[in-house]
Amino acid sequence: MTAEPRGTGWGSGPPVASPGLPRTFSPWSLGTLRLPHRVVVGSMHTGLEMRDDGGEALAAFYRERVQGGAALIVTGGLAVTSAGRGGPDYAVLTEPTVLRRLRAAVDAVHDAGGRICAQLFHAGRYALLDGLVDADGAALQPVAPSAVPWAAARGAVPRALTSEEVSQTVAAFADAASSAAGLGFDAVEVMASEGYLINQFCSPVTNLREDEWGGDAERRSQFAVEVVRAVRASVGTLPLIVRISGDDLMPGAPEPAEYARLAARLAGCGADAISVGIGWHESRVPTVQASVPHGAWLAAAERISAALRAVGSPAAVIASNRFTDLRDVELALGRGTLDAVALARPFLADPRILARSRRADFAAVNTCIGCDQACIDRSLVSLPVSCLVNPRAGREAEHPFGTVGVRSAVAVVGGGPAGMSAALDLARRGHAVTLFESAPALGGQFALAARIPGKEDYAATPRAAAIELDRLGARVLLGTTATARDLAGFDGVILASGVRPRPLEVPGADLPHVLDYETAIRHGVPAGPVVIVGGGGIGVDVATMLVEPADAVERAARFGERFGLPWRSDLLESERAAWANRTRGRRLFPGAEVTVLRRSGKFGTGIGITARWVVLGALRDAGVSMISGVRYRRITPDGVLIERDGEPSLLPAATVVVCAGQERHAPLAAELADAGIRFELVGGARDATAVDAVRATAEGLAAARRVAR
Repeated sequence: MTAEPRGTGWGSGPPVASPGLPRTFSPWSLGTLRLPHRVVVGSMHTGLEMRDDGGEALAAFYRERVQGGAALIVTGGLAVTSAGRGGPDYAVLTEPTVLRRLRAAVDAVHDAGGRICAQLFHAGRYALLDGLVDADGAALQPVAPSAVPWAAARGAVPRALTSEEVSQTVAAFADAASSAAGLGFDAVEVMASEGYLINQFCSPVTNLREDEWGGDAERRSQFAVEVVRAVRASVGTLPLIVRISGDDLMPGAPEPAEYARLAARLAGCGADAISVGIGWHESRVPTVQASVPHGAWLAAAERISAALRAVGSPAAVIASNRFTDLRDVELALGRGTLDAVALARPFLADPRILARSRRADFAAVNTCIGCDQACIDRSLVSLPVSCLVNPRAGREAEHPFGTVGVRSAVAVVGGGPAGMSAALDLARRGHAVTLFESAPALGGQFALAARIPGKEDYAATPRAAAIELDRLGARVLLGTTATARDLAGFDGVILASGVRPRPLEVPGADLPHVLDYETAIRHGVPAGPVVIVGGGGIGVDVATMLVEPADAVERAARFGERFGLPWRSDLLESERAAWANRTRGRRLFPGAEVTVLRRSGKFGTGIGITARWVVLGALRDAGVSMISGVRYRRITPDGVLIERDGEPSLLPAATVVVCAGQERHAPLAAELADAGIRFELVGGARDATAVDAVRATAEGLAAARRVAR
């Protein structure tokens, strides 16, 4: 392990032993590669490989993770052919400009003391190639085992590969592997999971062929076998990982036992390790969202491990999916069935998760909250990938840390997502920070979100921020409402005072049984039917709070029952600790007593695209009624009088919760402007229209850079 970097605002000193995580921080072997601990940085698509900067952004992104303790990083998917790209921001490994950028990334990782693995990738029918052309200028078309489209392909039907083209694709994997070895990569990983091309060949859902590449299970898996054989021959003794599906979670897919047999077969063809993925993009079983219990897919990896051990294979097994806390990783590894665990998004949220956890400084970890909004959701539409709780992710080269030339005194007003983001960046760069927060604790809207069942991890960000701000010497004034006079002496001010619930302009909205969403979330709701006015993200959160149990173990049992899956209560201790002190005595409502109303538009607007369907599905399963296209006529002591399709009706309600949006809260802006005090407005204080935490944290970071350069 390398020493932690000094003078970067992240802390200093070499890593120390972690007696609480002995298995996690024990060495292991990946083929010929000896690694100092058992946490792998799993593959994350970032699009940085396509940034025209000579590889600077990609190198900075990886370097910071190695400086934070990462020993082995798996790259995002590097396509082996042009038609194998997942989208316009995917790189083709063998293209000269890509090779130069990757060389910079490899060198950066090695210089920092880490190792890096190239993931060899082909999207197959998942390729989104609209407007892309090949080297000859011809329009690219997705290819697949058979001409079976998928819903998100916007009507595109993949072309079935000919037998000769299948062989050519095998050769393309081998050529890409050779290029990776030539660049100095320390290992290669073949992507054969998550519904991409190799996985498509393995499944009768997408492989309808009757030639040597389709038919029974052995012929369907022959493409995977030939790719692994070719890659092994191409790279010699370089360590080879194959990421296969532990369970496709698709109707008509192979039984998981078939993939366990495939794992043994691939290990026999030269795979040094099997990394276990879960699910397809089109699966209707959630796999990575916040509602998925921590470590929910451990059984899939253990099943493959058992199959390998049964045939005496020495291949290592790497588990993945919904591990966010290294204490859970320790529990999983402690069972003795796995060799390593791959974490991806947690390294977006906190590049120093390993260094902090090794010191048992778990409370200081800025935990991945499983929202998907700035990472997976963006990657699916070719937008720059980052992280809601760490907006520097993917922008490390643009926003470097380092010793400041001039130390500025900056005030931050508001300790919600935007204010925390600004204050942390300023303090990490050595500026003198004073943060004013009128509430008794940091968090703002995150503190509210953390009270929603399934969102307990939102409490980690303010907890970690408070710890780091204290360590960096920032002055945090809780329970303090700033005045213009308080702010007069600072070099700059960032107003991040957030939002307030928008009042409902409907007769009867002032009745005593009408609550705004903040009151309902903080103090609960009395017994009896509840009508929620407003079906955006906040309204859906309130409904979830009413019908979902607070106990994480009970929710995990419900999750398993709903999707017919096993679950493990021993991997939920971090979740249990999060909810225990905040939800005691919370009332659980039958779904039939909860109604969510919306004037127009989709329910759950504001929730990320990969999470929205999961949350709404859970509410429907619970029996919650969701009614759109309504006009609010009046709130009465008995309920809410609405009109729909010209017909009036009274919805009974003992309580009405108003979730009608938000208004900006920036009472100091005019005073500061009049006094000539320099300030920046960020987040909801700047504009409450469609504000979300992704925008808020990014604006906080940007303002911090402008105020004190």
